[in-house]
Amino acid sequence: MNNEKKLKEDIISIGQLLWDKDLASGLNGNISARVEGETILLTGHGTCLGRLEEHEILRMKLSGEMLEKGSVSTEKLLHTEIYKNFPDVTAIVHTHTTYTNGYFLENDVLSPRIFEAKMVLGEITAVPQYTPAVTDAGPVIEALKKNNIVVLKNHGVVAVGRKHFDCFLWIQALEEAVKVDVISKLYSGSQGHKVTKSQDTLPASRDMLHETKKYKLFSQDQIDEIVNLVNADAPLKDLGEKTKMTMDLAVQLNETGKVYSFSFENGRIAKVGNDGNAEFLISAPENIWKAVFNREIDPFVATTQKKMNLRGDFAKISKWYAPCSRIFKIWAKVPVE
Repeated sequence: MNNEKKLKEDIISIGQLLWDKDLASGLNGNISARVEGETILLTGHGTCLGRLEEHEILRMKLSGEMLEKGSVSTEKLLHTEIYKNFPDVTAIVHTHTTYTNGYFLENDVLSPRIFEAKMVLGEITAVPQYTPAVTDAGPVIEALKKNNIVVLKNHGVVAVGRKHFDCFLWIQALEEAVKVDVISKLYSGSQGHKVTKSQDTLPASRDMLHETKKYKLFSQDQIDEIVNLVNADAPLKDLGEKTKMTMDLAVQLNETGKVYSFSFENGRIAKVGNDGNAEFLISAPENIWKAVFNREIDPFVATTQKKMNLRGDFAKISKWYAPCSRIFKIWAKVPVE
């Protein structure tokens, strides 16, 4: 029960923080926490996130069975389905943020231009929503496989993670990114335009990727192709020389512990090996690596959202953001099965 009390206090604290930062209003929004296994805590129906009390946060099973008297949020399906599909998720926050909702009434995609927002959020695509409360969580589940924060068009945002404060930070970052986008258009005198898809130029289109050979994850064929493409890329050559990108970068597959390392000299791969002591090591489970190579998840975003783990000095590698971003785009040319 001590753990449950702490979780309730955390939910109340985050609700107050959302309220104070104008990320929640009225009786909108809901917060939940996984207590253990199949048991969760969820805010009650008709509660105010900025004025929550402990008795308004109720225990229930993922099956929908209530473990105490009271009526939970109408978004209980959304919360329970997320927990069922993501065993590592222990915190969920859903709010109706003003600027984000306004932006996605007129647009389908947000591609942040500020570096910090790019690395924390990546590209945000709205999920269609046709009812006041989520009745089909499938599209939300699919979107959350790629990003820890999802926009529900005409409705609000959902953020998931291991801590409520992380969820708060992602929601706040998205709201600020939207504000920056709008303000930049005001300063430029632009009337803006409807954004329906990413305007980022990739080495290959999605259609082309489906026609391209697919590789077994981290097979010798894939490693060889990565080296060939990286070392043949003229823009990367220029970026590598300008930034003097010389480092050892290794990638690791969690399930096997296998490490594959690349020694870069001014942006070119000079040597490939299996050095687990490389200066920088990125590790992740198989499903995340596959999503990265298939251009479904941005590696920088996956790292900041803790889907991937980076060992090394992030401040140091950040100076090579431009060439690294180019390398990650090149990876889209070696999709995996």
